[in-house]
Amino acid sequence: MFRHGSRQLLARATTMRWRRPFSTGLPAEPRVDSTFVEAWKKLIPNTEPPKTPSAFMDPRPATPSSIPTKLTVNFVLPYSSELSGKEVDMVIIPATTGQMGVLPGHVATIAELKPGLLSVHEGNDVTKYFVSGGFAFVHTNSFADIIAIEAVPLDQIDPNLVQKGLTEFTQKLSTASTDVEKAEAQIGVDVHSALNAALTG
Repeated sequence: MFRHGSRQLLARATTMRWRRPFSTGLPAEPRVDSTFVEAWKKLIPNTEPPKTPSAFMDPRPATPSSIPTKLTVNFVLPYSSELSGKEVDMVIIPATTGQMGVLPGHVATIAELKPGLLSVHEGNDVTKYFVSGGFAFVHTNSFADIIAIEAVPLDQIDPNLVQKGLTEFTQKLSTASTDVEKAEAQIGVDVHSALNAALTG
């Protein structure tokens, strides 16, 4: 009985079409819910139908037919905008899965950021930031949105203070007695270790 049911389920799955299109197959303009509009006009012909949620969404930029030569980057913090519509050659972000380079034409990706070095490459110029965490959204139209909790230009970080903080948090971790104290000390060690690696690497 179990085998028979599994066979039917497998047959149904192989013949069933996936109805939800991928982002690359979506139209650039938002769709109008024609079924809803027609049903509304039949019931209340003298009143304009209300807007559906899709009407409030900005149209998705069309995916270019060829790969652009530049990557457009928006890099924002809760309190400021570091880069807005900046065209660059590449960005390297500290994703939780490892350093990730993003070039024009990169596949659509969402990446969580960990404390580490974010570098923006524009010709021979490289601007480096230390970010504490956040998210990066890479779109198919060669746009990248980077949202960080905190970010500091690398040249504004004092190496002596980093070493001092690393020593202090390492001592706190070794003497911590509660789970909360251990967690707070471990976060401090991780962040200062990442800062130290960014400065020395």
